[in-house]
Amino acid sequence: MAGATACGSGGSGPREELSAASMGELAALAAAEPVAAEADELAAVTPSPSTSAEKQKFAKTRFVANAGLAAGATYQWIVKPYRAGKFKKGAKGRTFALIKAGLAGAFAYNRLKAAADNAKGDPLLSKAMAPLTAGIASLKGLGSKLRKGQAGDADINSFDDVISSVKEAGKSAGAEVVDKVPSTSQLSGG
Repeated sequence: MAGATACGSGGSGPREELSAASMGELAALAAAEPVAAEADELAAVTPSPSTSAEKQKFAKTRFVANAGLAAGATYQWIVKPYRAGKFKKGAKGRTFALIKAGLAGAFAYNRLKAAADNAKGDPLLSKAMAPLTAGIASLKGLGSKLRKGQAGDADINSFDDVISSVKEAGKSAGAEVVDKVPSTSQLSGG
């Protein structure tokens, strides 16, 4: 009977022998379910908090990171260029500014949705964010509108207002949000 020995951690102690048939079954399972195997590997390296206090801390940390990226993208590539007149017809660099604003709009919407999901892990933060979900949802199509050059004062102010409200909600729940400007590759999903 051919067999393989599983590695032990200490060198001495019981070792488990796997027969060739068992190894074949394991190989067949791994080949049949590569997605499940990949998910298991990810689960093995992803730390999971064990207490509710740790879960709440991680929820706040993720909330702050996602909301900070949304705020940074909104200010850097939507609000600031708009106020500088970069979106007006005939402005130098208008096309590039509009493309970046469109990407930033979609990125900010995505990060705000993630921040709202993160907030659900902390009772105080969840309560503070609950009234803002409709405002976040209203931003869904603004990235496309920005890219096409169809956004006006009201659209830009919507982004700015939602970001300010999210920052205020975070601050009231002890999760202060600081603008973090994402890289261009983060905006484009790279």
